[in-house]
Order: sequence, then structure tokens, then C-alpha cells
Amino acid sequence: MAVLRPGAVAFAQKAMVTAGKRSAEELARDEDFWWNVREAFTVDRTLINLNNGGVSPSPRIVQDTEIRYLQMENMNPTYFMWRILDPGVETCRRRLATSFGCDPEEIAITRNASESLETVQFGLDLKRGDEVITTNQDYPRMIAAWKQRERRDGLKLTQLKFQVPAPSLDYLAQLIENAITPQTKVIHICHITNLTGQIFPVKKICQMARKRGIEVVVDGAHAYAQFPFKHSDLDCDYYGVSLHKWLLAPIGTGMLYVRKEKIPKIWPLLAADESLTNDIRKFEQIGTHPASQRNAIAEAMNFHESIGVERKAERFRYLRQRWTEALRPLKGIQLFTSDDPTMSCGIGLVGIEGMTAEKIAGFLNAKYRVWVTTVTMPGEFAGVRVTPNVYTTLGEIDTFIEAMQDLVKNGVKA
Repeated sequence: MAVLRPGAVAFAQKAMVTAGKRSAEELARDEDFWWNVREAFTVDRTLINLNNGGVSPSPRIVQDTEIRYLQMENMNPTYFMWRILDPGVETCRRRLATSFGCDPEEIAITRNASESLETVQFGLDLKRGDEVITTNQDYPRMIAAWKQRERRDGLKLTQLKFQVPAPSLDYLAQLIENAITPQTKVIHICHITNLTGQIFPVKKICQMARKRGIEVVVDGAHAYAQFPFKHSDLDCDYYGVSLHKWLLAPIGTGMLYVRKEKIPKIWPLLAADESLTNDIRKFEQIGTHPASQRNAIAEAMNFHESIGVERKAERFRYLRQRWTEALRPLKGIQLFTSDDPTMSCGIGLVGIEGMTAEKIAGFLNAKYRVWVTTVTMPGEFAGVRVTPNVYTTLGEIDTFIEAMQDLVKNGVKA
């Protein structure tokens, strides 16, 4: 296990001071700046982690904060957890609301994006025959939730296929609009897909649907803290997030946004007192839970804001462009992520013609200790998803490039 050397947090803070007034694009290429950021992490450098999109490690200061709260609540849980620590969630709520650009009374603290989104999916009053439109690239657990309502409540689920990468944002908006029928009551979309990193035109879809009286549920699991935006850029009514991805918060933390006037009409996933009908906190009634995880969100916010989301986004795009530009000329390479910065950020999907995603991932791990995840959409595309983070080095990206070049040239030897 890697150990953080003394003064690492101070080095991370120094990175922000050295940034000065330089542009985010310039800083994306400044390895001294990102070296200081990397010093805040305790990751294992013998394994190159390019699957941060699943769950990302927290910086040491966030880990230490969570541990400190955990130790405190175990001194006397019923006193320190419920009387001292639990009120701290209100600070986290305010911090998240400020970052997202909404009222704190519209933010619920959850355990992940799945819990956030399923709260809305199962909380909407829908009747037999009502249609839900989504795509075949939305998160599998969210699709499973709608399919369960389809079986239980007689809803109709329509899943749309779209071109990868999409030719434009307008193409995606039109695809959704063209699929609407008189029975359509809900549209479920990703802000950015977890498979290929395709960004969707959320605001355009939300406003188009609102005019027709259609609800839009937005999966923001991979968007929040990866690239800059506010609620006003989306104009959505429902938005679910996992904070243990790009915000680098403790594992098992999430956020749910519900527009204030919509709160009364959404049933909570777990029962809440009638007195909470209009209260965003009705979505947090899950029983006993660790305050240590939730309260450490505030420290993750500090770390995130000290770097700056604009700087993070530019860095992520720079790292993705570095490996895509190196691999693009190779015979058989298939790139499934748009180069347009309005349609992509740090997530990239790459495949090799005639080779399964599992074979690519197995080779990368076995020979080069590069850790990625596989993506297969039968009959459409297959490859490995590459998701670096702020602690990723250029050397690690270059090792991934070398590994892919080796695989294309020599294949997998027995």
C-alpha cells in the first residue's frame, strides 16, 4: 500500500498557489502543477488505474477526515453520531447546493446515483400504459428499475439506439423528440454516458419535454465534478449523482436534486413521515447510517474547489486526447468517443477490430498492469473504457499507449 509522505497536503495546496492566473488549458499541460495534486493521494502506483469512472480513490485528507469522524462516532454512537455529527450534513447540503447552483432545500444526501435515481423512478406516480423513453446506453441498474416497473405496473419502456459517437447534440435531442408518443410520460437520460462518455443536450431535452408535460430524469453520475456546469445550464427537475466518482468523496456517498415544487409529488424510496411530504429530507430516511461518510463530503468539496472544475475538465480532455491521438493511426483501432469538447470530456472508449473487450482488458492487466473496464454493446460496439483522474501521470497514459500499440502489433501470445 502506498503511503503519503509528510507534507503532501501542503504540496497539493502549493499547486493551487502556483496556478496563478494561467488558463485552465495551459495548466492542463503543466506537470509540476499536477505533480503537486498527485501528492495528496495514496494510490498504488504498481497498478495503473484507468477505471476511476467506477469508483475513484479519495485524497488522503478526505480519508483522514472520514476516519476521524468514524472514531468520534464510535466513542458513543447514539450521542456523538446523532447529536454531534448528524447536524453536519446540513453544511454538506449547503456546499453541494452552492456548487450545483440551487437551493439547499432541493438537495438530498444519498449513498450513490442509483439510490438517487431510483428514488425518482419508483417515486413517480405512473399508471398502466404510460411510456418511459430512455436509450440502450443508460446505466444498467436504471434500466433494470424501469423494467421492474414495466413488469409490476404495466409501463412501457422504449429504449433508443444512437450513433456512436453521435454526430451532434442536435441529433441526440431530435432522436428523443422523434420518439415521443401521446403515451410518453417520462424521459430518462444520462448527462454523460458511462459507456462512451457521450454528453447529452440536457437543457434542450428538459425544456422540450416540459412543454409537453413530460418528466425528465437525468443521470448525472459521471458529470458532476468532471466538467463545469450549474443547474441553470440544465434546467432539469431531477438529477442523481455519485459523489465517489469525480468529486473524490468517500465511497458510498451521493446526491439527489429535486426541484422544490416537485418534492411533494415524489414518494420516497423508503417510507417517511407525512410531516416530511414537502421536505427534501424525506429522501434520506434510510435508518441508521454512518455520519462519518456524509460529513467528509465537505472536505472532498474543499479539495475539488481548490483545484477548480475548469482545470480538472481541461486536464481530463488533455489526457484523453493524448492517448486517442496516439492510437488513432493504428490499424484496427476503433474510437467510440467524440473529440468535440461539447460532447465529451475525460471518458473514452476504444476497441480493436476483431478483438473482444475482455481480451483487450486481460492483456492490459496481465502484461502491463493497466486496469480498465470492459464495455460491450452486442451488435454495436465493444472496447475498454479509459477513465483517468487528477492523480494520473503522463507516464501512466503513455504506458497504456505502449500496451495498446503492442497488442495491435503483436496480438495476444499464448
